[in-house]
Amino acid sequence: MSPLVETITFIFGLVALGYVSGWLGLLDEQTGEALSDFAVGVAVPLLLFRTMAGADFGDSLPWKLWLTYFATIILVWGAGQFMVMRLFKRGSRAGIVGGLAASFSNLALLGIPFMLGVYGQQGFEILSLLLSVHLPVMMAATIILFAWLGGEEAPRGLAAVFVDFIHGLFTNPLILGILAGLLWRFSGLQMPTLMERLVNALADVAAPVALFAVGLGLRRYGIKGDIRPALAVSSVKLFLMPAVALVFAKFVGLPPLSAKVVVAAASLPSGVNPYLIASRFGTGQALSSNAMSIATAVAVFTTAFWLAVAERVFG
Repeated sequence: MSPLVETITFIFGLVALGYVSGWLGLLDEQTGEALSDFAVGVAVPLLLFRTMAGADFGDSLPWKLWLTYFATIILVWGAGQFMVMRLFKRGSRAGIVGGLAASFSNLALLGIPFMLGVYGQQGFEILSLLLSVHLPVMMAATIILFAWLGGEEAPRGLAAVFVDFIHGLFTNPLILGILAGLLWRFSGLQMPTLMERLVNALADVAAPVALFAVGLGLRRYGIKGDIRPALAVSSVKLFLMPAVALVFAKFVGLPPLSAKVVVAAASLPSGVNPYLIASRFGTGQALSSNAMSIATAVAVFTTAFWLAVAERVFG
């Protein structure tokens, strides 16, 4: 077994172990929620803090990286939204959720351990540059689209939604971990030995705990209702998005490792955020839940395919 195939099998194997543990009743839903809370609230933010505090990203902002990834999102979101509205005759609100699910990769719980396993610390540092702006941009875009296209119900309470967005943004542990790491880096302070040991102890378990929690979470959300739109959205997510990312990365001229990270990130399935947003706006819950579950199950094969393609194209 090649190192790449072994790494991908290991990563998705941890997800599968989490799912099987829930399926067999070894761990209940509350345990899965607690593991997810620990991963998102403690371990992953400390991992991001450590990375941002110690990494050397250079003196300039990664505009080419952001341009490539978010141009991909715009095109794929539009394709997913158009498909849900036109092909499946759903309303504009469900279309927005479909576009979000088609373009929102699980960059935190799945992407972080994936990049660490496949591309090492350098790949994770590149992913961190995407993570630093990904959630705020996607959330803001969702709010704007619901206000613009969501019909008569969308503007109702929009101010409250925007306030929730701002509050959620600056209380989100992932965002706080990134900001704290950047502040520490700019301060020039040396991290005390005890603090470094504490941070390392928790940050080092972030990847396996996050992957296991993803698997347990799939037991909670599952597949329900009409799955045809979700199958279509999952296909856009797993095939169109990485293909578009690869073309844009080649066109923009990203360095080889950055290009491969962008393609890998685009090939990942969507996470729970589209479902949470759908629940917040009261539409598309089954669509987003189904798309997440289906895409995560299939991604073990499609992601391996896109990694091989990116390796061949970018070397």
